[in-house]
Amino acid sequence: MSSKSQVNVLLVDDHTENLLALEGILGGLGQNLVRATSGAQALKCLLNQDFAVILLDVQMPDMDGFETAALIRQRKRSLYTPIIFLTAFSTSDNMVERGYSLGAVDYLFKPLQPEILKSKVIAFIDLYQKTAEIERQAAELAAINAELKKSEEKFRGLSACSPVGIFLTDINGFYTYTNPCCQKIYGFAEEACMIGEGWVQAIHPDDRERVIKDWYKLSRAGEEYHDEFRIITSSEIERWIYVHSSPMRSDKGNLMGHVGTVEDITARKQAEAEHIELIKAQAARAEAENANRLKDEFLAVLSHELRTPLNSILGWAKLLQRQKFDEKNVARGLEIVERNALLQTQLINDILDVSRIMRGKLKLNLMSVNLESLVLQTVNAVRVEAEAKKLHLDCVIEPLPQALATQSHTDIQGASYIVTGDINRLQQVVGNLLGNALKFTPPNGNIQVKLYLDNENDSIASAPTALIEVRDTGIGISADFLPHVFDRFRQADGSTTRSHNGLGLGLAIVRHLVEMHGGSVSVASLGVNQGATFTVKLPLRTYGQGVQQAQDSPLLKEVENLKR
Repeated sequence: MSSKSQVNVLLVDDHTENLLALEGILGGLGQNLVRATSGAQALKCLLNQDFAVILLDVQMPDMDGFETAALIRQRKRSLYTPIIFLTAFSTSDNMVERGYSLGAVDYLFKPLQPEILKSKVIAFIDLYQKTAEIERQAAELAAINAELKKSEEKFRGLSACSPVGIFLTDINGFYTYTNPCCQKIYGFAEEACMIGEGWVQAIHPDDRERVIKDWYKLSRAGEEYHDEFRIITSSEIERWIYVHSSPMRSDKGNLMGHVGTVEDITARKQAEAEHIELIKAQAARAEAENANRLKDEFLAVLSHELRTPLNSILGWAKLLQRQKFDEKNVARGLEIVERNALLQTQLINDILDVSRIMRGKLKLNLMSVNLESLVLQTVNAVRVEAEAKKLHLDCVIEPLPQALATQSHTDIQGASYIVTGDINRLQQVVGNLLGNALKFTPPNGNIQVKLYLDNENDSIASAPTALIEVRDTGIGISADFLPHVFDRFRQADGSTTRSHNGLGLGLAIVRHLVEMHGGSVSVASLGVNQGATFTVKLPLRTYGQGVQQAQDSPLLKEVENLKR
């Protein structure tokens, strides 16, 4: 057998042991043997596959081999498929004659002789393969002849009437043919002016070197080329063109030249430029409108937030003046007045801080700050509020590695997390993050504050970085709003803000204060109701670097320039 592609052979018998025997005989032929245990199943196989030969058992229940053969011959697709009947029960002339009348090509009796069966099947497989090959070659030859017959006429018609320029080149990239449209786009009156390298003269001087370099490099390498560039016609008209070429190869793969097209895209380029300008204008207008909207929303929130504590203060002040309360109610009223006054003070302080930040007037009082003490004091200050809300508040401070402590990367006294900064502002940073966590974490939730060394920057040779992490199990932050968490006048949505109060300035203040200390702040959240984690990075002060030295450092000088 020649090494050709597999063909399908259909084996039809209602006894599995007979099918196994047939497969044992024919398995060595290397063909695709398809089983069918009934006439109906055989017909289903014929719906989707063509077969070189069908071995069909005569005696089968429901539908015998003769009935199956009759139905096979009714289909145009299987009208001429060879059928070999197999039987073990009757050798009468009438039955054999009936089989041949239904289109059988042979009639074998059981027990089967393997070599005879194999030789007959091989003959039909070879016939099927040769027929298929002849049909394929005939179809290819007909297609080639038709294409050759029309190719010259098509090329002439397309070339002359094409709305785009067409050109041919040799293997070196030199032009050998151009159609009238190509000549018109380049502004040449005759084809001879473009042959060879004549077309190069029309390329805009600013684009010429690049175009020539890329064109000849890709052309001589037999690769596809496409580019957009400018040309200047003989009448001094500047045009944008798009050139695209592909290599032409022989049947053996040898490069024969290139065929390409040229399109005038000047109008498109002008439209693109106008569209870009329009988009820029629309974006600027949308940005301005969005900024105005955010400010309007902020002013509305500000009005509400300032009135709310003021109403409580004025209301209780009038009640305490006009009515006589017992000592318990007086204390309660004074506590409400004090609490709302402090809330209003905090709101005003946030507004003033943002105003100073926007005007570059916020100043830092630099000194040595122990972050460990600062974090502990801030956490302890809000512990009562956390307990009142039934929140579990945890504070974790990891010790500094011994290598950093002994080699004095930090303050020699206590070997703790020492930074150069404004202690009040740094406490404001941690306090704002903790306040944010308290505000947005529901009862029975968890809040963790953690101070530790940045493991990604713990080299002794480099300045170490301290990380302050505030993690909560609160309402989380949606992916869409996550990039805007630290923006001024931006809040996730009105309902969230109103249900939790606040101006939405705390995180914006945190970002500016951290950056003024030469650090950075980031936020991570898996989404709504998945909690949030805020991480502050601050550079630790190295031993021997005093406050004045820190103030003279390039980093803090840059910060001071930003403040001005």
